[in-house]
Amino acid sequence: MPVSSSTVEITEGFIPFSVPSLPEKPCQTHYKVIGTLDKNTTPLVALHGGPGTGHEYLLILADLGVPLILYDQIGCGKSTHYPEKIGDASFWTVELFLDELSTVLRYLGVQDNYNLAGHSWGGMLAANHAILQPKGLKRLILMSAPADMKLWAEAQDRLRKLLPQEVQDIMEKHEKEETTESEEYQRAMKAYYKRFLCTVWPLPDSILHSLGELEKDPTVYMTMNGPSEFHTTGSLKNWTVVEDAHKINVPTLLTNGRLDEAQDEVVVPFFEAIPRVKWVKFANSSHMPHFEERERYMKEMKSFLFLEY
Repeated sequence: MPVSSSTVEITEGFIPFSVPSLPEKPCQTHYKVIGTLDKNTTPLVALHGGPGTGHEYLLILADLGVPLILYDQIGCGKSTHYPEKIGDASFWTVELFLDELSTVLRYLGVQDNYNLAGHSWGGMLAANHAILQPKGLKRLILMSAPADMKLWAEAQDRLRKLLPQEVQDIMEKHEKEETTESEEYQRAMKAYYKRFLCTVWPLPDSILHSLGELEKDPTVYMTMNGPSEFHTTGSLKNWTVVEDAHKINVPTLLTNGRLDEAQDEVVVPFFEAIPRVKWVKFANSSHMPHFEERERYMKEMKSFLFLEY
């Protein structure tokens, strides 16, 4: 139901989503709209990362002042969870999340006119969607998103070597022993996050909330990604759009940070393949330049969204 404030209207609710392989278990996608949807304004749909982090850390995009559509992808946040499907790669597929995105667009009535942004995994999903050349997609923003997961893995290995040797040793030990859920391993991961996930420390509450979603229910992340950012063992291990990125036919903005997990080599394939593309790199950021260089980031996004092509 709508919640009015002095400056903006916030609407949230649940969207029925049919999962063909689970007809006996109704599914719902939790969504939030900041601003008013009307035929005269193109809304921005923003896809969160993870997979499995939830939308909270993308609320910051309300800074843009355009109608903003956010939602929790199934398996996280307030949407339907399927913990019994952990490890089931035949269930947690890119196609499942593409179907969910299409359902959200149709339910909110914006399928004929929308811009799309995706952060990290959300950018991967956004790229897969754009490759299908949906008629209503006007502009695409790929925020710290890889074009190829093998390139991503290589970049994480290189970044990992920049950590203190004792931290590297702890990570290697627990990965070999398959004890990545241990407190020691999680502490080592924090050292990695502090340098390459977000350099704003302590982490903003909305990022902590989203990381907390992974801890509460790691089903999607563990199945599709694996135990950590650089230990990819899940179904996305061989994901790539390098051969298909040229099919993206809308103006596209690429962003990443100098210390980003999405290093330049994982972004380059998009830049080389997409016909109408702009790439902005943030020198003082890692994986969250929308927090780390907030003012400049929003300025660049606004410029792109309203620039004539």
